[in-house]
Amino acid sequence: MTTATTLTVLIVDDEPLARQRLQRLLRSDPDVKLLAACGDGRAAVAAIREHRPDLVFLDVQMPEMNGFEVLAAVGVREMPAVIFVTAFDRFALQAFEVRALDYLLKPFGGDRVLAALERARTFLAGGARRKLEQQLTGLLQASAGVREAPDILVKKRDRVLVLKPRDIDFIEAFGDYVRLHVGPDVHVLRATLGEMERKLGPAGFARIHRSRLVNWERVKEFIVHRDHDPAVLLRNGTRLAASPTCLKELEQRLDPIR
Repeated sequence: MTTATTLTVLIVDDEPLARQRLQRLLRSDPDVKLLAACGDGRAAVAAIREHRPDLVFLDVQMPEMNGFEVLAAVGVREMPAVIFVTAFDRFALQAFEVRALDYLLKPFGGDRVLAALERARTFLAGGARRKLEQQLTGLLQASAGVREAPDILVKKRDRVLVLKPRDIDFIEAFGDYVRLHVGPDVHVLRATLGEMERKLGPAGFARIHRSRLVNWERVKEFIVHRDHDPAVLLRNGTRLAASPTCLKELEQRLDPIR
């Protein structure tokens, strides 16, 4: 480490807004030295080898090379302490959360990031390199059973479309069907919203209304002012009506230690 208290940190996330948010939160801590912010797994492997940080905030879900593949490529002996950043729901994390130093569940708040930093400091201050290697080895073994949510198949006359969960903006109930909103396109699938929630929960979809699921990677902000109907605003400008109960639960998930 640079000093007895300073943490050297690397951020890895394929989303620019997520990287910027973490950078802003980490820069508020004077005892954190931010070395670099990478947008993909291959750049992360190179940066870890070059900078040898104390701690890495590592996104689980990235195209081409995900967080677990980064871990495997660097190797347990060379890998720094890891705090995973993930949109997976808690049940999907149960396979490895006891072996990870910590994780941030998207969307996360500033208090949660600071708590993760303190946990990292406590862990690293103990000089527990062997324990860290054992944790990372167990994490790699456990992660073998964790997969991204399966693709969604939608029939269109004589074609079958293959939709990646990450490409879907939001889903709404439509009688005995659901409507999948993918950019300007809308696809209809015979399924219940509950079935879609169980299937796509691990991919970061959350219920904001009894008839609506949203992909949290698309969310820009909540609207919870008492003078306005509750809503969720997506990054593309779409405004979705939400229920107060769902938004309250999501706010608690955003900052679970408030």
